[in-house]
Amino acid sequence: MIDSSFRSPIGSLGVIAPPRRPIGCGGGGLGADWPPPHGGGGSRGAAMAAGPGAAGTARVSSGRDLNCVPEVAGALGAVARQGFDFLCLPLFHPRHRREFGLEPARARPGPQTRSDLVLAGRDWNTLIVGKLSPWIRPDSPLEHVRKNSQKALRQELDFGAYLGLAAHLVPLRGPHNPNLARGLSAHLHSGHHATQFWVQVPLVPPEDGRDDVIANEAPPTGGDEENTWEWWHNFRTLLDYNKRVALALEIGPDLPSAEALARWLGEPVRAAFLPTRLFLTNKKGFPVLGRGHQRLLGQLLKLDVQIVVQGSPRHGGRPLAAYLQYLEHLGQHRPPPSAYELYARGYEDYLQSPLQPLMDNLESQTYEVFEKDPIKYCQYQQAIFKCLQDRVPEAERETNVQVVMVLGAGRGPLVSAVLRAARQAGTRVRLYAVEKNPNAVVTLENCQWEEWGSQVSVVPRDMRGWAAPERADLVVSELLGSFGDNELSPECLDGARGCLKEDGVSIPQSYTSFLAPVSSSKLYNEVRGCREHDRHPEAQFETPYVVRLHNFHQVAPPLPCFTFQHPNPDPCPDNSRYTELSWRVGVATVLHGFAGYFETRLYGDVTL
Repeated sequence: MIDSSFRSPIGSLGVIAPPRRPIGCGGGGLGADWPPPHGGGGSRGAAMAAGPGAAGTARVSSGRDLNCVPEVAGALGAVARQGFDFLCLPLFHPRHRREFGLEPARARPGPQTRSDLVLAGRDWNTLIVGKLSPWIRPDSPLEHVRKNSQKALRQELDFGAYLGLAAHLVPLRGPHNPNLARGLSAHLHSGHHATQFWVQVPLVPPEDGRDDVIANEAPPTGGDEENTWEWWHNFRTLLDYNKRVALALEIGPDLPSAEALARWLGEPVRAAFLPTRLFLTNKKGFPVLGRGHQRLLGQLLKLDVQIVVQGSPRHGGRPLAAYLQYLEHLGQHRPPPSAYELYARGYEDYLQSPLQPLMDNLESQTYEVFEKDPIKYCQYQQAIFKCLQDRVPEAERETNVQVVMVLGAGRGPLVSAVLRAARQAGTRVRLYAVEKNPNAVVTLENCQWEEWGSQVSVVPRDMRGWAAPERADLVVSELLGSFGDNELSPECLDGARGCLKEDGVSIPQSYTSFLAPVSSSKLYNEVRGCREHDRHPEAQFETPYVVRLHNFHQVAPPLPCFTFQHPNPDPCPDNSRYTELSWRVGVATVLHGFAGYFETRLYGDVTL
């Protein structure tokens, strides 16, 4: 099971960030606000970037696709001046069909292709993506064509490894590609090269596409929009989910349903091919994309997918730079990251083991990470403030002293939140900070001496065995794990309920865990790599992980799983739980795991 609430790098309360809005050209329909008044979309500069895979945070990484390149150095310089970051080109002449079996063609003299000396090694390594010759058909039903293509495939892949290419394109033309997969698998397991392979797959099968696209016209019905995803799934399964095999999507004029598109977001998409013929012309004569393509690019750019432009300019003699500027415009006008996304940046899809704070004494750095949560403590303070207001009438605020116990005080952030809420509500409190970690107690005692004063008593005890000198009006805790109960919050709070008055309040008051089925090729590979030699070979798939989900597809909406209330009304509490959940899935997909979430009601209408 994958626990989707994030801890960076070790732990935090599992707050679910709100979804980001899809990208669109605001106000003017199909890009009517493009270009901006100053006439540009941001300067890209002529310098080449670090190559494929080097997408930056402030710009869109883009490449140029060419089918025939007579002179490599000149073409590379030209696309650099146009603003592209890398170049996709065939390593062998597309019409040079080599013969490996029949004479005399087999013994044809001369070099098979251009020398590697036409570019410096660093340029081959960072700026060139290789393409296979279009006549290679390893799965042809004709034996001679199949055998010749298998040898040509090996030759081109080996030459790409010799050049040290960053990536090599491998096109899929149909659902059955076992020989192509076998040849690529053999290459992947030979030598020490590190080339990535981008499997080129169309979003819609070519036979289902249309050339006569009209804006705002409904797409044709009857096509099987699941075909090409199944091509990819069958192919990557034959390659055993190899980490060096990624996806390059070919975007056409027709798009599948939103549900089918979302399925691609759980795949390792590295590039998207965007033909210039997809661009419409706005009233100012500039190339823009329709709303559907804008939304798709917005989703792909979140995954740092690189855009590869195909075709020649088609909009009133405007250069290719106009297309790049528009892509920059889309990239720069994405919604800014939320506070939670900024907090989690750098740890997307990073597997972490759940904490066991009841068994282990946490480190200072772990507490420090907890305390950086941008949402949690504000909500806790608001909940405590509302509770104190409800419990203490305004006429009694000078005389009524509320007994508050912070169970699992850590380094004291909740203690400070209680004191701030009490000042805000104008009430008096007597506070107990209960913490079993002797190292964190040192920090609490220093805070008491230097900041909090006598209104706070530090108790170095386990809450379950502590005999409180008086009962509390309010108990506050932050024992929730990323799945709600996975850090034994119910057991701890049930063990300490003797500390609470009959009419006392617990914050949080209740919490519910949720489960959702997810598909994520990247996380599946990450979990598979966690195998330990002294454990069962599949034990890692039965282990929960804490992860900030990023490159994933949620197959169906989350459903509620377990609910806990505090104080527990059951006189003999039993926290064992069992449930069965069923989801209805709209498209064919692969279930890789379950994402766990939780929601908690702190007090009244204050939730996390």
